[in-house]
Amino acid sequence: MASFSYEAHDSAGRRQRGQQEAQSARHARQLLRDKGLLPVRVCASNASSQPGSPTVRRQGLSTADLTLLTLQLSTLIQAGLPLEEALHAVEAQAEKRQVGQLVAAIRARVTEGYDLASALGAYPRAFPDLYRATVAAGERSGHLGHVLERLASYTEARQLSRQKIQLALVYPAILLCASLAIVGFLLGYVVPDVVKVFIDSGQPLPLLTDALIAVSTALRDYGGVLIGLFAGLAMLARWGLQHPELKRRCHSAFLRMPVMGRVIKAMEAARFASTLAILGKSAVPLVDALHVSAAVIGNVSIRERMLDVARRVREGETLTRSLERGGDIPPLMLHMIASGERAGELDHMLERAAQQQEKSLAASIALIVSLFEPAMLVIMGGLVLMIVLAILMPILNLNQLVH
Repeated sequence: MASFSYEAHDSAGRRQRGQQEAQSARHARQLLRDKGLLPVRVCASNASSQPGSPTVRRQGLSTADLTLLTLQLSTLIQAGLPLEEALHAVEAQAEKRQVGQLVAAIRARVTEGYDLASALGAYPRAFPDLYRATVAAGERSGHLGHVLERLASYTEARQLSRQKIQLALVYPAILLCASLAIVGFLLGYVVPDVVKVFIDSGQPLPLLTDALIAVSTALRDYGGVLIGLFAGLAMLARWGLQHPELKRRCHSAFLRMPVMGRVIKAMEAARFASTLAILGKSAVPLVDALHVSAAVIGNVSIRERMLDVARRVREGETLTRSLERGGDIPPLMLHMIASGERAGELDHMLERAAQQQEKSLAASIALIVSLFEPAMLVIMGGLVLMIVLAILMPILNLNQLVH
């Protein structure tokens, strides 16, 4: 069956737009009449915007696009517009074509009788598990507009937090790349021309100069091979991380690293707590919220332990005790969660714990970055000093021979 776009009037004279699956345009008009609609225009849909087309299903949304879409939909629904009309308005306001196509596909499924969460479930790359679970809870509670507004704020806050971390890492990354490029240029092009004079003189060279010449020769002769080797190792590592068992072992090894492990744990703890808080405020049952919160965790080892936490809570254990046994939540967050459980304000305390953890994480990353910059300068200075000494030592030996 093909998909047809239509415009029609309902019994109240309001204009309706949507998608209709049918064998032909005539069949589509008949189906619309059976629904009590008077078709005005029916035409075949573009294949790229059909609800079930692979192109639309593969589409993703940036965090900024998802936040804007959610805010628009929340505002329109709280203003009293029906869901189908709100989706149509969002589609019309979309500046990007792919966003408009995606919203049109969702609206078509809603028109066919699906609820919004089920319609979003057809496009998991654009709408993650957390988003769909929150929307489903909002539909069940009858407060979809308020839930979407809260979800938009959460998505925007997560994006701002991610941007802060990325901006903090930009300068160290540039510094590292510049240092490698400078050292590579010196060893590959400058050093060989300078030390050629000493080689032609036939005098014995210092060990440091010999080592520098060997490294420089290797870079010039095998530089392409080394780059290809590193690229091959990167591709091999990427392929290996797709294997579940190898990925789990690598993630476990990351957690055991002195600095990286602590940062990863803090990051995942903040993500877990903030996700659980937004789901709890949206009236998602705790066990279901724990499963969704575990699914958004990136580290496989921590994710498995959080799924065990959900299992123990389902069996009757308290959330605080289950998280304490998992060992991935910092003590301060555990105390705050325990206080929330005792006072009946778990969602509020989870949100505060997530905010506190994100502040602590930002401070830790800022400290690491502040230490990384002078360390890179010292290492860079040391490498340049070694190159200068390797060049100066033969000159000093020549001067001693002359005198």
